[in-house]
Amino acid sequence: MGEVRAITDSEFESTINDNEWVLVDFWAEWCGPCKAIAPILNDLAEEREILVAKVDTDANTMHAARLGVRGIPALFLFHNGAIVDNLRGMTSKAALSKWVDDHMTADDF
Repeated sequence: MGEVRAITDSEFESTINDNEWVLVDFWAEWCGPCKAIAPILNDLAEEREILVAKVDTDANTMHAARLGVRGIPALFLFHNGAIVDNLRGMTSKAALSKWVDDHMTADDF
């Protein structure tokens, strides 16, 4: 259904604007909670029509700074290029799935 894709700062704008639903995951290789949430994000992409765009904050700092990311993992949900919501820190699959589904099924989209 969906997919998981690593993106860079130069690909950020086109990625969020060229896809209907994008969940941006700001992460880093050294981050334990980032590693723990990765399989959950993979499952979300397999189960929904959503692009999970992974941004390594060690190599790509511009958009993380612009969005005020101060801790990782930091998740930002976009719909047609517009930011919908954000979530910070590790969370369970059930809570993350509910958060995404609540937004993807909302009447205002």
